[in-house]
Amino acid sequence: MTTRTGLRLEEITPTNFEAATGIRVRPDQEHAVEPVTTSLAEAYLHPGVAWPRLILDGDRPVGFLMAFFDIDWYGDGSVRRSGLWRLNIAAEEQGRGYGRFAVESVAAEIGRRGGDKCYVTWHPGPDGPEGFYRGLGFRTDGETSGGQTVGVLELGRSGS
Repeated sequence: MTTRTGLRLEEITPTNFEAATGIRVRPDQEHAVEPVTTSLAEAYLHPGVAWPRLILDGDRPVGFLMAFFDIDWYGDGSVRRSGLWRLNIAAEEQGRGYGRFAVESVAAEIGRRGGDKCYVTWHPGPDGPEGFYRGLGFRTDGETSGGQTVGVLELGRSGS
């Protein structure tokens, strides 16, 4: 994993709210990911589960992520999962490693919380992010959720 000293996640606050809601993906990606404002509204509805964060490179906002922790996946208490709920990298910032940083940060947080798998869903199709997620090690087994492909990343557990 490449570490860049200026990259960090920041909790969404009144101070950075406008920067977070100003993050826009490319127009051809808008159908595949909700805008940040929708994610923040969902985070408000799911306290303790949703984990929204602004992605900063130095002081420059470059993206937004929202993770989920210990969610009741099927709504019946049978399966609990944690993973990446949303990833919005600003159109002009894509291809610079910010998405990888976001996924690695969520995976690390899941590991800190005792989890051993990171889940993500994506819209299938040639213009979707499947290649990005597969390139980071996510695998699929044919499971879908809400018409989206479910990917899972096994988190390496060290003996520490």
